[in-house]
Amino acid sequence: MSGLGVAMVGMRRRRWDRLARMARTLAVTFSFLFVFAVVAFAQGAPGAGNQNSNERQPNEPGRFDFYVLALSWSPSYCAASAERAPNRTPDQQCGGRPFAFVVHGLWPQYDKGFPSFCQVPAPRLYRGIVDANLDLMPSPRLIFHEWDRHGTCSGMTAAAYFEAVRKARAAVTIPAEYKALERPTMVSPGDVGEAFVKANPGLPRGGLAVACDSKWLSEVRICLNKDLSFRDCPELTRRACRRDRVAMPAVRGG
Repeated sequence: MSGLGVAMVGMRRRRWDRLARMARTLAVTFSFLFVFAVVAFAQGAPGAGNQNSNERQPNEPGRFDFYVLALSWSPSYCAASAERAPNRTPDQQCGGRPFAFVVHGLWPQYDKGFPSFCQVPAPRLYRGIVDANLDLMPSPRLIFHEWDRHGTCSGMTAAAYFEAVRKARAAVTIPAEYKALERPTMVSPGDVGEAFVKANPGLPRGGLAVACDSKWLSEVRICLNKDLSFRDCPELTRRACRRDRVAMPAVRGG
């Protein structure tokens, strides 16, 4: 074979070698793409755990498990406020008519944890709604805050949410001894919890938590189903006040 023929054979061989390498590269690439497509399809299947599944997304309005109705002992709040800022003019809650237990909020909850600030900015809260709820929550600032942080997670309009607040409050009976406490007293958080259980048939002892700070009893928090019936809530009760005795200031004027 002439030198030219040998050179042509060598060129063809090199060309086939390049084509073979390209073919192997394409085969590997298509294999990778096929595996990637199979994995992506599996992850996108119902129940696979991505955003197309039924798994709850954090802070999704209307997607929660139950409510907590937080009832604040207003005299404790006012006493603490006066201690922190003795020269400040009392706010509406502490400077107007006397209050005993008032609504702090109605909080959507997960079985573990809770959503908050589910719509930013929050839908507008009209002044008429605020004024209509001052008998339950005697502070406009509190009402605005509770709507922004908790109400937006209910999935309701503002009017419907505060109607639910009113219904939740009506579902709970305040024990007679705490409706108008005439003298400051030291109490056991457990005794306060038992008084609420006794005053509310169907309320389980594991369905509420009494909260306190270092000095005063601050709140009673009661767990409610979405239909506002009572329920257990072990996550909440584990965070209850553990002090033996705490103070309950008297209702102002008492």
